[in-house]
Amino acid sequence: MAPVTSETPKSLFAPARVAILGGGPGGYEAALVAAHAGAEVTIVEEKGVGGSAVLTDVVPSKTLIATADAMRRVNASTAFGVRFGQDDDDSHTTDAWADFSTVNERLLELAHTQSEDIRESLEAAGVTVIDGRGRLKPPHSIEATRADGSVELIKADAVIVATGAHPRELPTAVPDGERILNWTQAYSLTEPPEHMIVVGSGVTGAEFASAYCRLGTEVTLVSSRERVLPGEDPDAARVLENSFARVGVNVASKTRAEKVERTADGVAVTLSDGRVIEGSHCLMAVGGVPNTADVGLEECGVQTTDSGHIMVDTVSRTTATNIYAAGDCTGQMPLASVAAMQGRVAVSHMQGDAVKPLKLHQVASNVFTSPEIATVGVSQAQVDSGAYQADVVKLDLSTNPRAKMTNIHDGFVKIFARKGSGTTIGAVVVAPRASELIFPLALAVTQKIHVDDVASTFTVYPSLTGSLSEAARRLHVHQ
Repeated sequence: MAPVTSETPKSLFAPARVAILGGGPGGYEAALVAAHAGAEVTIVEEKGVGGSAVLTDVVPSKTLIATADAMRRVNASTAFGVRFGQDDDDSHTTDAWADFSTVNERLLELAHTQSEDIRESLEAAGVTVIDGRGRLKPPHSIEATRADGSVELIKADAVIVATGAHPRELPTAVPDGERILNWTQAYSLTEPPEHMIVVGSGVTGAEFASAYCRLGTEVTLVSSRERVLPGEDPDAARVLENSFARVGVNVASKTRAEKVERTADGVAVTLSDGRVIEGSHCLMAVGGVPNTADVGLEECGVQTTDSGHIMVDTVSRTTATNIYAAGDCTGQMPLASVAAMQGRVAVSHMQGDAVKPLKLHQVASNVFTSPEIATVGVSQAQVDSGAYQADVVKLDLSTNPRAKMTNIHDGFVKIFARKGSGTTIGAVVVAPRASELIFPLALAVTQKIHVDDVASTFTVYPSLTGSLSEAARRLHVHQ
């Protein structure tokens, strides 16, 4: 028997060779864990390490949103007594404007840098990265075709498929990259759009609508539902709708975009109710399609759903032996954090480690609008339907001293505690940087912490986190 070294896989049954199809969060996180466990790891990625999450989706879009938030804070600074211009200028207006060439150059550079950082981390860990298109080969190997046409077969003991997804296109609104855009093409603009029509009121559509409005663009949001963000907390959606109304986002609700056409100097969007909205640009945000076609899934016995998503269980196994899957191609929550966790869980399972199955109700998610909307655990809809019995406290931020100091008008904290036990089972935070504020409540949900323990934990005064403990404190009376 070979001597056990630091490079020896932890289990005798652990795969010594792991091949990963796709270099996004699900792929590169799995690669790092597998390499650390001593496996020989190869990633095949066609478009660049980091995948769409880093190169065309999460990193660039959130960088654009960060720029929009900087504009928001500058434009709101006069309320703090900050003045621009001469002392005798009574207008107190700002001269802030968005240089789209610089904005997009910066965000694309950040995406490229992040991709290179990930590649360096992978190579430092001993992972082989192959730039090329991959295809599964039975029983569990990957055939990689490089840009120069050369082909290499990567033989493996286990495979992880992490091919991600791409924007869904409507046949009557095909993006051209100039006036009709999908979310990967929005960063080619050199000037702020005069009037951006955003089709789709889900997370992606709401985020872009919020960002473009803050950057000084007229925005119309086309929503097929009665309200924006139909899948989010209704109280949170109302706050966002009120914010949209205040900053001038026009919402065309309960209607669909039947077709989008180029005009002489812009676009015309024909709605299902007969209206035609004209603008300078149109951004299509109508969901994603998994990248599962023609990658060899069927030949390897990997089953997919009617939507093309790979069927996986809670430890990322597919229907084929020693083939796992992670990320947007699986149809789970389309979040980079979920993809990364699925990848890590897959490696832990194949290595024979103790595995905590993926529990989607413990996932903290965030909508990067202004204000942000962060959620975790049980939702208001689940409580209203009777699926969960919970006591609920919703505390507006209007009384929070730090909110007053920083001129925050919109937002709240909502906590759900299980009836009878007082365990924290869900939360919603609507506020600037809600993505940062949700973590202690996500910890409480994951670790089944009693609301009294949340309430009795010291918070800084003054701080927005004070409202987290105050909301938990108000739930004590129900126990």
